[in-house]
Amino acid sequence: MKISFHGAARTVTGSKHLLHLDNGKKVLLDCGMFQGLGKETIKLNSEWGFEPTEIDYVIISHAHVDHTGLLPKLVKDGYQGPIYCTPATASLAKLLLIDSAHIQEADVRFLNKDREREGRPLVEPLYTEADATNVFPLFETIPYNERFKIENGLELLYTDCGHILGSAAVNLRITYKGKETKLTFSGDIGRYRDMILKSPDVFPQADYIIMESTYGDKLHDLMTTSVDKLHDEIVRTCIEQKGKLIVPAFSLGRTQEILYLLNRLELENRLPKLNYYVDSPLSVKVTNAVKQYPDLFNRPTQKLLLKDQDVFAFTGLKYIEEVEDSMNLNTSTEPCVIISASGMAEAGRVKHHIAHNVSDARNTIMLTGYCEPASLGAKLKLQPSEVRIFGRMIPVKASITEITSLSAHGDYEDMSQWLGCQNPREVSKIFLVHGEYDVQMNFQNRLIKKGFRDVEIPSLHQMIGLGE
Repeated sequence: MKISFHGAARTVTGSKHLLHLDNGKKVLLDCGMFQGLGKETIKLNSEWGFEPTEIDYVIISHAHVDHTGLLPKLVKDGYQGPIYCTPATASLAKLLLIDSAHIQEADVRFLNKDREREGRPLVEPLYTEADATNVFPLFETIPYNERFKIENGLELLYTDCGHILGSAAVNLRITYKGKETKLTFSGDIGRYRDMILKSPDVFPQADYIIMESTYGDKLHDLMTTSVDKLHDEIVRTCIEQKGKLIVPAFSLGRTQEILYLLNRLELENRLPKLNYYVDSPLSVKVTNAVKQYPDLFNRPTQKLLLKDQDVFAFTGLKYIEEVEDSMNLNTSTEPCVIISASGMAEAGRVKHHIAHNVSDARNTIMLTGYCEPASLGAKLKLQPSEVRIFGRMIPVKASITEITSLSAHGDYEDMSQWLGCQNPREVSKIFLVHGEYDVQMNFQNRLIKKGFRDVEIPSLHQMIGLGE
């Protein structure tokens, strides 16, 4: 058996790992889109490194676009087999893939205006909304903690990994000619003691582990500081400076966490009386979808639901869906909080909000999670004097701050705790994926000190034999 790595290899996005089984079958673990990698992004998303028609099965860890975003292109390019995921992942992925298609089509329309005027060849989107909907009939949902027989000699078990709603570690039991191999793919590992979700679950002893490493050299701030940090920034920016607090936030996961914190401030009678805008049609849909799975929330959140029917709602919350209403926020002088996608500030409505407001010293841009090095969010974290947005340099006078405790990715202690159920002597090899190379090397050394004798960091499109 062999594994080839076609995304999230020495980088964080584009998760795609291909199992080449001894019986000739091929299993694709995740089918993610590369994001925030500058000019390389389009090329990376256009080249598979494998033939889609040769894939027999696709197994998805969770709904984030960097793990599912190329499913429409995979189907468009010839894949017609099942796509396994948890029920919540299927619900959320449908929303995210339609939104991704809309972004592809809008970007192409914008690019083709200039190309047509200049007489250059027109470009096409990676996929359309029709391509995205062609994926949906292929979803086959598998609940947590139930062994599922994909075919003779191939069994799947999903265990909760606490990253986002429906996220799971993929545990495979592969049998060929009497030899059993146990392989686990972590997907993305969440936080222990998360404010909304259950902690990552234990998983069966594995022979091989494909493991994410996004924060393999970092410790997050305590989550208990998040609500106070958010409160203080609202007061400083909106009350004292009469400005806008702009919060780039992914529609799935981070937006719900921020809404949960604001709800908590209201329950504590500390929520400033302002308008709080969620400016993202996708965020509205995702938040409503998340509410349909209260059984996946942790005990404190389920307990809170007994006295508060909607833990994501509070006084002053307004959802913006129409483009005109979003544009009006840019010209408004009203002190307010704007929560808008995307989390890396690389695309979506939040990029426009930043472009219109980053030059006003009364305002604050508050980043809330990981940003690819080439993304606008990462550039803002460097506290620049000016930044390029939509092709022009704009002075940066607004405050740039961040809440590091809100990450949905576990830090190195969380990831080490996730591995705590494993006997290192029985793990033949760990493959580190989904991380920057320098971070992965630090985490590699940490795991070796913990007794894992073989920890490898594969490169893009590298193929590695198991047991060789």
